[in-house]
Amino acid sequence: MFKSDEVIAEVKLHDSVYAYFVGYDIDKKYRWKDLTNVIINVLPEFAYGFHTGTNTDNSKLIAKVIDAAKSLYKIEGFLKVSQMIQKGQKGLDDEIEDKYLKRGEFGELILHLLLRDRFNTIPLISKIYFKDSIGHTVHGFDCVHIEKESKTLWLGESKLYINPMRGLSALIKDLDEHFNCKFLEDEFSLISKKVHGIGEYSDQYDELIEDRNYWINLLNSSNYKNTLTKIKIPLICTYSSNIFQKYNDEEDSSFKEEYNNEINELQEYFYKKLNHKWKDKLKIILILFPVMDKNELVKKLHEKITYLQKLND
Repeated sequence: MFKSDEVIAEVKLHDSVYAYFVGYDIDKKYRWKDLTNVIINVLPEFAYGFHTGTNTDNSKLIAKVIDAAKSLYKIEGFLKVSQMIQKGQKGLDDEIEDKYLKRGEFGELILHLLLRDRFNTIPLISKIYFKDSIGHTVHGFDCVHIEKESKTLWLGESKLYINPMRGLSALIKDLDEHFNCKFLEDEFSLISKKVHGIGEYSDQYDELIEDRNYWINLLNSSNYKNTLTKIKIPLICTYSSNIFQKYNDEEDSSFKEEYNNEINELQEYFYKKLNHKWKDKLKIILILFPVMDKNELVKKLHEKITYLQKLND
């Protein structure tokens, strides 16, 4: 779909833990440009989902990309951090992220990218599209995807932090807040109404997801014990790692050893800290994605999106 495998390498520890990283180019420089480009490529689909159809008129491609870029900046936290970057404010630490990027839309873009390319999912509903349309978030999950072959619903959460342990702790907090009967009842009701209410382009949408009623019935079921067997929960933590400052070749044996040690330590930390009352019933997929510098990633993505917004000025 987006060919992320040409930029982002995958390390599968087992069926429930995956790790990713971006290496270096021939000049031994971190592949920032390739990484930000492949993330930006998902922007139109992330913003619109398939609520406006599955095809775009070639004459409207640029307009759709521009509108998708603008839609992100209708989110308060996104806009505030953009303004901070434009003013040259440095030090976007995790405290500032907690205050202004509670949902971490760039983390959501990365989650969308990896789920589409590596786990063969498709978006059931686009949060940004409905946030843009009616002025507030349609659901509390960072992504709502489906995987048609297994008929599973994928409810994802994402965090973009400097400190990976803080990011993992925040993901665990999301699990506690989002996976309980009251929250699921409220959110599933909102999502199912939006899925049911898609009218324009409904033929293309139905062709894509194949069985709209199946997903509506799954969302409307009050038998959560049964429903949880059909739900997967991808949790992604994208974070800063100094490993990428120390090396300039991902084939270096010392790089591989240090990377693997870091990933193993973090997954151990996560599972030791996880204490959800339903943890034996939750099908969690932990995704760890260290980058050279989280602040630099945010800055570069904001710069690209700002540029896209001005294309037709």
